Amino acid sequence: MKLNLLLTGNELMAGDIIDSNSAMIAEQIKHFGWRINKKVAVGDELAMLCEEIDQLCIDADVLIINGGLGPTVDDLTAVALAKVTNADITEHPLALAHLHQWCSSRGFALNASNHKQAMLPKNCEIIANSRGSAVGIQLKHRNCLIMATPGVPSELKPMLANEIIPQLEQLFHSDHIQTIRLGVFGLGESSIQELVNEHLADWPDDIELGFRASMPVLEVKLTTRGAHSDAKLQLWREKVENLMGDHLLGEFPINLPSAAINALKQHNLQICTAESCTGGLIASQLTSIAGASQVFPGAIISYSNAVKANILKVPEALLAQEGAVSEAVVKKMALGALDCTGANIAIAVTGVAGPDGGSDDKPVGTVWIAWGSAENLKTQRFHLPFERNGFQNWVAALSLDLVRRYVLGLPEGPDLLKRYRR
Repeated sequence: MKLNLLLTGNELMAGDIIDSNSAMIAEQIKHFGWRINKKVAVGDELAMLCEEIDQLCIDADVLIINGGLGPTVDDLTAVALAKVTNADITEHPLALAHLHQWCSSRGFALNASNHKQAMLPKNCEIIANSRGSAVGIQLKHRNCLIMATPGVPSELKPMLANEIIPQLEQLFHSDHIQTIRLGVFGLGESSIQELVNEHLADWPDDIELGFRASMPVLEVKLTTRGAHSDAKLQLWREKVENLMGDHLLGEFPINLPSAAINALKQHNLQICTAESCTGGLIASQLTSIAGASQVFPGAIISYSNAVKANILKVPEALLAQEGAVSEAVVKKMALGALDCTGANIAIAVTGVAGPDGGSDDKPVGTVWIAWGSAENLKTQRFHLPFERNGFQNWVAALSLDLVRRYVLGLPEGPDLLKRYRR
C-alpha cells in the first residue's frame, strides 16, 4: 500500500500547534508493514488544498487528509473534496443524524455552524467519529481511496483504530509486524550494541534490533514480520532482557517513576521526597502514575534554608557550616521527610541547578542525593553538567533509579552515570 498524508490548517503552518497527528498515524500503521510515503502540509486556502489533493492522489493507493472538517469558515476539506471530484455539496443524512445525536447528548440544539459539518460531497461515505461532531469523509479520486479525518488528536486516534485501519486491513496486504519495546536506563545505544555483538553473535536476520534514544529511558526495539513469528520473537526478547540485567525497567510504556512505584508496591513500602534543586519534580513524576497514593504519602519542597530548618529540622548551624549543598544537609533532609510523612523510604536532593550559584568546590551541576530508610540511608554526590532543566530531569531520573535498585536489592547506580560521581 502506498499511502500519502495531507495535513491542513493555518494554525499548523504558523506553528501555533505542533503536528502530532502524523506521528500517531505512522505509529499505528507501522505494525502492519505500512508507512507514510509522502507528507504535505498546507494552510486553509481552497485552491492550494484542491491542487495538493489532486496531486497526492496520482501516485497513491490511499490519501489520508487530516484537518479542516470543523464548523467554521476556514474548515475547507469537504468543499475541496467536492471541487476535486466534481461533486455537489449536499446534506448527508447520516452525518446529520450524527450531529443531532452529538448535540442532544450535550444538551444543546444543532446550530447553523455545526450543520455545516453535515454538508458533504454528494455520494461520499462517512467514517464514524465516536468522540467529536465531525464525521470523516471517504471517497475515491484517480483510483485513490481518500479518507478525510478531523484534526483533533483525541478524535483521530479511535477513528484510526476502530474505523480506518480495519478497513485498510481488508483492502491491502499486511506483513503482521510485531514489535517489542523494552525500556532501559543506564546503558547507551553503543554499549548495548557492543553487548549484543559480544554475547548474541548469532542474532537472526529476520529480527530487527533497533534503538530510540530519549531522555532518560532508552527504548530497545525487537521487530519481526510474519503471522507465525511470535515464539521466535519471545525467545530473543528473553535473551535481550537477560543481557540488559538490572538496567531493564520493563516493557513500554514504562518509565522510571512507574518502575520505582512497582518496586515499592511489591515490597509494601512507602516513599517520600525532600526536594531542593528539583523543586518538587520527583514528587510530580511519582504522582503522575495512577495508584501512586498507595506508596506516596507526601513531599516537602525545601527550596529555602528556612524551610529546611523549620520543617525538615535541619540545624541552622549545620546549614551555616556545611552549606545547603552538602552530604550532612541532604541526610538531615531525608530524615526530616521521613519524620514528617511516616514513610519508610526517602529521596532527598540538594544541588546547584545553575546557571549561577556555583563555586570552585561546588560547581554548577553539583548535587547530593540521599535515599533509603532511616536505618540504612545512602548518600552520593554527583556532578551533572547539563543546562538547568536537563540537570533537574537527570537528578529526578537518577534518584528514582537509585530507589528502584535499593528496594529490589540491585547494585547501585547505572553505568552510564558512574563518571558523574564525585
